[in-house]
Parts: sequence; C-alpha cells; structure tokens
Amino acid sequence: MTWLLAKRQLHSYFATPIAYVFIFIFLVLAGVFTFYLGNFYERGQADLSAFFNFHPWLYLFFLPAIAMGLWAPERQLGTIELLMTLPIGVRNAVLGKFFAAWLFAGLALLLSFPIWLTVNYLGEPDQGVIIAGYFGSWLMAGSFLAIGSCMSATTKNQIVAFIFTVVVCFVFMVSGVPMVLDAFAWAPSWVTDFVAGLSFLTRFDAIARGVLDVRDIIYFIAMMVFWLFLTEVVITRNKAS
Repeated sequence: MTWLLAKRQLHSYFATPIAYVFIFIFLVLAGVFTFYLGNFYERGQADLSAFFNFHPWLYLFFLPAIAMGLWAPERQLGTIELLMTLPIGVRNAVLGKFFAAWLFAGLALLLSFPIWLTVNYLGEPDQGVIIAGYFGSWLMAGSFLAIGSCMSATTKNQIVAFIFTVVVCFVFMVSGVPMVLDAFAWAPSWVTDFVAGLSFLTRFDAIARGVLDVRDIIYFIAMMVFWLFLTEVVITRNKAS
C-alpha cells in the first residue's frame, strides 16, 4: 500500500511542468556552483568536491519547495479527510508521500551525471569517493524531506510550510559551526559535542570526502525516522480533532 501511494504521488509530480522546472533549476544551479563558484578549473583537480560542497545549500531551498506540497495542500483543500477514510493507515500515507519525494530528489541527483562524465573526461577521479558523496547526499536529502513533511503537516499554507522547513533545516545545518558552538561555551563539553553532532554540514562533509562512518549513516536515518514519526503524530492528532 505504501508503494502504491508513493507511485501515485510520484506520478502527480510529473503531471504538471513543475517537476521538470524543479529538476532543470537544480541541475543548472549545481553546474554553476560546481564549475564557476566552486573554481573547478582553477583548482586543477578532477573531483566532485566542489559539486558536493554546495549540496546542503542547494537543498536548503530546493527540497523544502518539494516538501511543502506533501500535506499542506491536502489540508487546505480538505482532501486529507478523504485520504484518511481509505484503508491505508496514517503511517502508510506518511511513508508513501515521503518515499515519492525522496525518489524524486534521487532522480534529480542522478540526472547530474553529465557533471560526473565531465570530471571523468578531464581526469581520473576516485570513484569510491564520488559514490560515497552521492550516497551521503541522498541520505541528507531524505533528512531535509522528512523535516519538510512534518512542517507541511502542521499547516494549511504551503508558503508557511516552506519557511518553517527552511528555518529548521538551517538550524540543523549551522549547529556545528564555530559561531554557534561558541554560544555554548558555558555548557559542559558533552552538550557542545551533542549540538555539534546534530550538524548536517559536519556529517555530510565526512561522507563527501569518502569517509563512510556508520555513525553518520545512522544519524541521517534516525533523522528521517524521527521526523516521519512526528509527521504521523501530527496527522493523527489532526485526524482526531
């Protein structure tokens, strides 16, 4: 049932030109950031580090734009009541919509393969590091979308859902930067370490460098599970009220 709902949601993305516009904008920005802002040619190094370095910042605006449509329109139009009357269950509905959005993000990521081809044409990059970077980027995208799913479930307004998602994701991104950690200088070291460990940037940076630490993988999976659970709680509460 989850996959049937995911398939339906995924098809709905491509029923309008919006999905194609999103993917086109993502690929153009990824190319611009990699080859121009990332100083790809000046560095004289055939790798995708510049490509992956900008992913968190691309996702900060690209993925909330996808996630805002997961639940807010259903609540605004009242179709969520119809959806909840179907014998699918809240959990299957939450997972189905999430997997559709995550697959869509994965498709956009895969379509960046011309950048990978270009790097391979210009040199001999470490393919293991590139595969790890793509894998980590997809995991991080899932965390962004899980947060966005929960934010979308809390409101009927897509713009409000978008802003909430950007704010929450931004907090998780910068939690590991020195400026934020300095604000916790008064706290015990375990508090500072905990706050630093919540950072998307810190976790993804290690994976993008080819360091596949199981703790980073578990972190992103745990983030998805936690925020999807909160989504289920919010939907269930709304259904009861």
